[in-house]
Amino acid sequence: MARLERMEPASAEGGRTDGEGKLRDTVDPTVDFLNPPGAGDEHEATAGGLREVKQGAGQGGLRTEELLLNVGPQHPSTHGVFRVIVKLDGEVIREAIPVMGYLHRGTEKLAENLNYTQIIPYTDRMDYVSAMTNNYVLVNAVEKMMQLEIPERAQYLRLIVMELQRVASHLVWWGTYLLDIGAMSPFLFAFRDREIIIDLFNELCGARLTYNYMRVGGVKWDAPSGWIEKVRDFVPYMRKRLDEYNNLVSGNEIFLARIKGIGKYDAQTAINYGLSGANLRCTGVDWDLRKSQPYCIYDQFDFDVPVSHNGDCYDRYLLRIEEIRQSLRILEQAVARFPSEGETMGKVPRVIRPPEGEVYAAIESPRGEIGCHIISRGKQEPFRLKFRRPSFVNLQILPKLLVGETMTNLITILGGIDIVVGEVDA
Repeated sequence: MARLERMEPASAEGGRTDGEGKLRDTVDPTVDFLNPPGAGDEHEATAGGLREVKQGAGQGGLRTEELLLNVGPQHPSTHGVFRVIVKLDGEVIREAIPVMGYLHRGTEKLAENLNYTQIIPYTDRMDYVSAMTNNYVLVNAVEKMMQLEIPERAQYLRLIVMELQRVASHLVWWGTYLLDIGAMSPFLFAFRDREIIIDLFNELCGARLTYNYMRVGGVKWDAPSGWIEKVRDFVPYMRKRLDEYNNLVSGNEIFLARIKGIGKYDAQTAINYGLSGANLRCTGVDWDLRKSQPYCIYDQFDFDVPVSHNGDCYDRYLLRIEEIRQSLRILEQAVARFPSEGETMGKVPRVIRPPEGEVYAAIESPRGEIGCHIISRGKQEPFRLKFRRPSFVNLQILPKLLVGETMTNLITILGGIDIVVGEVDA
């Protein structure tokens, strides 16, 4: 057992005393700690990053070293268990190294021993803030391989839940992002309004976060009586709340100082890094798979793809707010046209065996392009399965954006990318 020694008060001479008031030899009172030998000389940086800066005549020198700082692994401000090792020169970041894998569960390898319906719950747990879109990308890939026809009512239900999920996901991002940079109230407002969507999902499929709702050929259950009317009522309510969000935050001087001009990059950089979603569209690239490569029944709806050109955190913020407006616009059209009757499952074999071959299907998730690549050998289980996860791909640009920034901007930039670490690690 370690022996603890009680520390006594300092004597008048500046050193520590023992029980009898004698000066201990732990401090040499003859040493001038403010002006050590050699102080006042200025040196260049050494290989180890050590340098001495002259502070002025008679005041000695200030020795500074490169500092390694762990940001994480933690949940706050990283939206999952994530770690960044930063090398600091004072407050300035010289290098940033993301460390991932703390949540890794091997979803893609596990899928090789599961039939296609059994894989669906695993997709819920990748981007757990946007589980409905994860469900859809898997079943859409299987349906493309099997060339299945999906009933109209099932298509409408799929589209409605995916757009509700987009709104819910952006609300989580909006609230947590502002909490990250110091605002408490928006977080409470965002989760208050997201709760309405969660209640709708709970009523539809019996779950609040991991839904397991999509099925190859359709959806698991039809909407209960009165559910579509509740979605219809939600649209004008959320539009009004969105205006309140803008009035509260978007023109706030403190908020603008924290976010405007931070984390800036151009279109070519975004393309080189494979970015998608708001991280790509903030540079002027008009690319949204709902428009560019329509899936489900998106080609039947009228909506705009928000695009901006400054490429900074503020533009990414504005784009996600506008994406909520466009999702509400799609929902308004969908509930107005919703079929009064019809099947929610197509003609699907009892045992799902896609033909031998391979397919890649991609959709626009709240975080960008999520894709599913399946190689089939004609069996119940995929031979190989690979997800293109937008959180993982978008995160690649983080080290580039952090170099030369201060520590105060690290969380602003990281939060602006909008990652969910379950999808980063899969």
